[in-house]
Amino acid sequence: MNFFQENTKLRAIQAQHEAQKIAFGPVIFQAVKCLRDFGILELVSESGNEGISLEAVVAKLSISEYGARVLLEAGLGIGVVHTVGDNYALTKVGHFILYDELTQVNFDFTHDICYLGMFELKESIENGKPEGLKALGPWATVYEGLSKLPEHQRKSWFEFDHYYSDNAFPEVLPLIFKHKHKAMLDIGGNTGKFSLLCVNYDKDVRMTIVDLPGQWAMAKVNIDEQGFSDRVFGHPQNMLDPNQALPKGVDGVWMSQFLDCFSEEEIISILKRAADAIDANGAIYILETYWDRQKYEAAAFSLQMTSLYFTAIANGNSQMYHSKNMIKCVHAAGLYVEEDTDGLGVVHTLFRCRKKV
Repeated sequence: MNFFQENTKLRAIQAQHEAQKIAFGPVIFQAVKCLRDFGILELVSESGNEGISLEAVVAKLSISEYGARVLLEAGLGIGVVHTVGDNYALTKVGHFILYDELTQVNFDFTHDICYLGMFELKESIENGKPEGLKALGPWATVYEGLSKLPEHQRKSWFEFDHYYSDNAFPEVLPLIFKHKHKAMLDIGGNTGKFSLLCVNYDKDVRMTIVDLPGQWAMAKVNIDEQGFSDRVFGHPQNMLDPNQALPKGVDGVWMSQFLDCFSEEEIISILKRAADAIDANGAIYILETYWDRQKYEAAAFSLQMTSLYFTAIANGNSQMYHSKNMIKCVHAAGLYVEEDTDGLGVVHTLFRCRKKV
């Protein structure tokens, strides 16, 4: 779906306005964050259609008249507030800043994980490395440091990650377990959430989480707390090492928002090892967010911007892929897509892949 063709139809004066939003992008972001975090937008929202005066905002909040004035006037230009006489009222854009979950998780993720590191985007592209990651810590990839991030940053990362995956899980489980899988690998299992959903959904399945040692340690805590240590196991492994084979003897492999963390060459290597792990009748499930498969422009745009997080912060060489690029990798690994299901959760597509005969 080509949402973006509409941008070619803007009048010159409209295009110039859009260009200024880009030029002042970092300023806009921080101004809106201040309007939100000081409680100004919430106060404006509570005032309803009549709006609220500058003086009333100052009286109710711990902020100077000058500070409130410059933020609210900036908010007018940004489009999160509008005037009703001398008062300020919330716009629809301001409503989404305050109350839309998609906007909230994107906003906090951008601030806590991406903002400082994005200054190194150019260098990241030039060097093929996540040069902005040093703003978070001294790791080769962000995944090595997830368990070491400060609580507020870790919270923003996982809320972002889970928002884009959790909504799809209830719809995915019937699609997987209609095939009666008994033993599956959950590659990139993070906190163990999906494996725990699986063992709750199907009383016969056994899950093995394959992830970095730090991630497995976090997952094991959750597994032990829920009493599933007899059916959910761990296999700490760095999937970037092409020489590390996956455990065999399984009839299914699950990867949710995992392959987008790797380059196409690395994806092919992972898929080949996954194919080696499953038996002849086994299947590999790939749940991903392809920007070309989105119903709404906001979702496609969010995914395109998230690609730059991978470039500058996460690992330097991956992205939120176009579906045709992933399908190309599937074929290169000796597999084919047997089932292709769009529209799962918020933004997801599920590929069920099998070995080529």
